[in-house]
Amino acid sequence: MSPGLEVVRAGALTTVQDEGRAGWAHLGVPRAGALDGPARRLANRLVGNAPDAAVLETTVTGCAVRVTGARPVLAVVGGAGCRVTVDGRPAAWGAPVRVPPGAVLEAGPAVHGLRGYLAFAGGLVPEPVLGSRSADLLSGLGPPVLREGDLLPLGPACGAPAVDTVPWPGAPAELILPLHPGPRDSWFTEAALRTLTTAVYRVSERSNRIGLRTEGPALERVREGELPSEGMVLGAVQVPPDGRPLVFLNDHPTTGGYPVVGVVAEAALAGAAQAVPGTPVRFVRA
Repeated sequence: MSPGLEVVRAGALTTVQDEGRAGWAHLGVPRAGALDGPARRLANRLVGNAPDAAVLETTVTGCAVRVTGARPVLAVVGGAGCRVTVDGRPAAWGAPVRVPPGAVLEAGPAVHGLRGYLAFAGGLVPEPVLGSRSADLLSGLGPPVLREGDLLPLGPACGAPAVDTVPWPGAPAELILPLHPGPRDSWFTEAALRTLTTAVYRVSERSNRIGLRTEGPALERVREGELPSEGMVLGAVQVPPDGRPLVFLNDHPTTGGYPVVGVVAEAALAGAAQAVPGTPVRFVRA
């Protein structure tokens, strides 16, 4: 019997994610991929996978999966801090756990951060689309959002992992986002641009995989109207009509018509994946 997983508890939002499908934006395809890339790579390292192997990404409430097949599977739960159990017995968080055939591995609700990452030796191997196994919630590409009873295949394990412990970053108490100005910063008043880099915003509960929405002072424009749609990049800080900055994350649309006041470098976005609603946000000059 081939190794695999059966979804026992899908949680609020659990998806399969790898590094995403970069390079297809010219065809209108977002990149998708794990929001917290460093956490996904750490989890893969701990089970001996290649860095780009596909994992499960959970949101807030965790998930539970049963190991199918005839052999144990090495797994790790990382990213957002949570309680981990195997058949109801406590197990290590952030370290490799051997899950017997038929046993249920559960990642409980997040107690620190938002998004958990479950990696399994061999990696998840649903059918790739455009070179990636990532679920894209905006375009509907890749595996659908997990539901109870879904079956997921695993690839062959690559051997023993080289490490068994790694340092995991915690969820940010304050999210600092270095900002490169432009390309439409001239649409805003000088006072608005000062506000953007001096005021404290907060993470909105309306944030999702498409974008990190903020609450705080509105940015005043110097001109009215909207742009013809133009290309958007990961980390673009778009300002919709309510004036509050919106930072585009992995499932962002490839075009948009609201002005982009700046761009946050990709390396700074992993913290956005774990910032809970209400977390202070500061945009600083890159």
